[in-house]
Amino acid sequence: MAFTMEALCWQLPICFLVCQAVSGRVSREGHYVAAVYEHESILSPAPAAPVERRSALQLMGRNLDIYEQQVLAAARQGAQIIVFPEDGIHGFNFTRSSIYPYLDFVPHSHSGKWNPCREPYLYNDTEVVQRLSCMALKNKLFLVANLGTKQPCERSDARCPPDGRYHFNTNVAFAADGALLATYRKHNLYFEDAFDTPPEPDYAFFDTPFAGKFGMFTCFDILFFEPAVNLIRQYSLKQIVYPTAWMNQLPLLAAVEFQQAFATAFNVNILAANIHHPSLGMTGSGIYTPVKSFIYHNMESYGGKLIVAEIPVITADYKTDLESNERFRENLHDSCRTFTSTSMDDEVCFKEQEETPSRVSEKGTEQSPPSFYAEMMYDNFTFVPLWGEKGELQVCANTLCCYLNYQRAVLTEELYALGVFDGLHTVHGTYYVQACALVKCGGLSFSTCGQEVTDATALIDFQLWGNMSTPYIFPLLLTSGITLDFADHMGWKNNYYFLSKNRTSAGLLTAALYGRWYEKD
Repeated sequence: MAFTMEALCWQLPICFLVCQAVSGRVSREGHYVAAVYEHESILSPAPAAPVERRSALQLMGRNLDIYEQQVLAAARQGAQIIVFPEDGIHGFNFTRSSIYPYLDFVPHSHSGKWNPCREPYLYNDTEVVQRLSCMALKNKLFLVANLGTKQPCERSDARCPPDGRYHFNTNVAFAADGALLATYRKHNLYFEDAFDTPPEPDYAFFDTPFAGKFGMFTCFDILFFEPAVNLIRQYSLKQIVYPTAWMNQLPLLAAVEFQQAFATAFNVNILAANIHHPSLGMTGSGIYTPVKSFIYHNMESYGGKLIVAEIPVITADYKTDLESNERFRENLHDSCRTFTSTSMDDEVCFKEQEETPSRVSEKGTEQSPPSFYAEMMYDNFTFVPLWGEKGELQVCANTLCCYLNYQRAVLTEELYALGVFDGLHTVHGTYYVQACALVKCGGLSFSTCGQEVTDATALIDFQLWGNMSTPYIFPLLLTSGITLDFADHMGWKNNYYFLSKNRTSAGLLTAALYGRWYEKD
């Protein structure tokens, strides 16, 4: 099923503004209207086969025709910025030689001095960039897209490939007048043999009149310190555009799950556009604030999806500590709304106080359930099962101990387990993870814990915490049907990071603290 979250119109004046925004460009002060498009790209039937530039432009033109329709649709709904996904124009699975006809030339240093739509004669091989620039100009909105680019290099450059050119996986950002504002070359490539890693990480951002500075990075970058985290910290960025071609991996790395966790962890807005190829496990886009999401996840049907939502501008004076996060939630309580069709979430309620997490009692350890090992996300997790309607659990690995207090509303025929992993992840990327994860298992045997599960019925009140060694904790809360929920409370207390929730909106799939210990990568 497809899910899009929508806030309700509580007052007539707000509803009037929504109607106005559809026909004009009206947004409340301190807010902006954003759009992302999840695109089912038209792919080359034989990406490894060499083609002429003309044939490559014909294929890319079919995708750009769809982009053009969606930019117009977004503009009619009042969007001030639109984001398209990674690989949406040219596709994927190319070799280094076969991708060459699909590459545009884009100068890396420009600072808005080049308008491809108005100055197409300045550079050769810029047909794709010109069309994107003209879309922005014609519809008077900011536009972010991803394409392949090429850059000649000298043989004196020690990093210059043997064919004398760099290939980059590149994001481009255009102003509402069509000017090229910024480019970003993807740093953390994910099995992309056709592309090169830039010599240094790009710190790419651009300025807008409606929400200040937007930073940008791509797909796999979101899991690493460089450039994503360093970009946000160094430039105090609070709005992020994020093209991605993300293959979902449950239970901890579904696209919408981690996109929301990143927005929450860093107190940023994220405009995330994913590719749509369900047969490859690729779906999951959204417009995320730290406290509310407007998402699309659809593994059942084909075709693209446009999401348009009005969200508040986050300013740089909001900090990432628990106190300001709670205050931020109160300020944003009723401030998000969307122009898409399906309502998924009601208001989010927060308690004013919560007790400091306490360690699991040493009493009753004789009745503690047995620990066991199972593979989750290609890592060897240590688990303990949840038995009975309520309990207190503890499980440890290396220096990390995870604790859970839980109570189920009704005891269902579903197995849940609390897992811990503290180590280097080495499959499909190498990075150090500290994770405390409460997950629904795939069946009733221990060996099914860690499997991919999409549906659940159990409603569990819980408090989860761990003695994490890294400050970079991504709070995951995923419910049945790949829907999102939000914690009542989370943050640091007494050197423990905790996450608590009463009454999830649907059956619980995953509640986790996903820590990234970047220094140990």
